[in-house]
Amino acid sequence: MTGPGQTPESPPRLQLRALGGSALLAEVPDARSALTLYSRLRAQPSASPALDGVIDVVPAERTVLVTFDAARTDAARVRRGLEEAATAPVAPVAGAGQRRVEIPVTYDGPDLDDVARTLGLTVGELIALHTATRWTAAFIGFAPGFAYLMGDDEGRLALPRRATPRSAVPAGSVALAAGYCGVYPRESPGGWHLIGHTDAALWDSRRDDPALIAPGTVVGFVDAG
Repeated sequence: MTGPGQTPESPPRLQLRALGGSALLAEVPDARSALTLYSRLRAQPSASPALDGVIDVVPAERTVLVTFDAARTDAARVRRGLEEAATAPVAPVAGAGQRRVEIPVTYDGPDLDDVARTLGLTVGELIALHTATRWTAAFIGFAPGFAYLMGDDEGRLALPRRATPRSAVPAGSVALAAGYCGVYPRESPGGWHLIGHTDAALWDSRRDDPALIAPGTVVGFVDAG
């Protein structure tokens, strides 16, 4: 049985929809299936002629968008490549460029006590569980550099969003909600539970790769005290 944060062993079931003349949208059951399909597509372009001409692959929570150069290939070939990727032998997430990132966190968020109480934990137990969890970036959304991180905590850190969102969440806030962990790259409105903060730059346009975390990146949080 596959645990949260790991690649599922069964092929992702998908439905394909054409988006104009140069894109296909693969619909899958959940974020884990989307990441698995994304990882296989990223691992296979050189080995699958059907994927020649693919320009970009973008995972979301339950979809994977594939855009292609219509002058080099067509929807039927890309569709075949997607179906082959969905049924291919399990490819490790490392095929998607599974970088590892360590993020130091000061656990002083305004919701820390409430989150611990809601989850039936002490604050110390919450911090220990959060830092012990292996987080994997499923997809990017909401804001540049905001990664939705899936944990292998078996749902022990799952919370719904706050009933009342905040109009301004400080940059660097580490938060939990909707079955994910995230770090706010910049100040913005937000409805997640804030448990701490980090000085790590999640998005820096001066870097060659502005995003610190990409889909497939494994993230570990470290208690900075």
